[in-house]
Amino acid sequence: MTKRNINLIVILFVTILSPIALSSTAFAATADVTQVETFIRSIIKIIAGLAGLVATGFFVVGGFSYITSSGNPEHLDRAKKTITWAAIGLVITIAAFVISNIVTDLATSAFGS
Repeated sequence: MTKRNINLIVILFVTILSPIALSSTAFAATADVTQVETFIRSIIKIIAGLAGLVATGFFVVGGFSYITSSGNPEHLDRAKKTITWAAIGLVITIAAFVISNIVTDLATSAFGS
C-alpha cells in the first residue's frame, strides 16, 4: 500500500469511528402532557378563528354580489354559490373544531393529565 492509501484509510476510520467513540448517552426529557394539550388547543383555536374570518369574508362578498347582481341570472347564480360554499366551509370548520375538542378531551382522559 502506498502512503496515500494508508492516510486515506486512517482518515476514514477517524471520521467513521470518532462520532461513535466520542458520543455521550442522551436521555429523553420528561414531557408535560398539559403543555402539549394547551399548545394543540391554541393552534386549533387560531386556525378555526381564521377560517371563520375567511368564511365571513366570503359571506360579505357573496352578499354584496347578490345585491349588486341587478337581476343578471349569471351573477345571481355565482353569488348564491359563493354564499353556499361559504356556509359549507363554515360548517366544516365548526365540525372540525368540535371533533378536535372531543378527541383532545378523550386523549386527555385516556392518558391522564
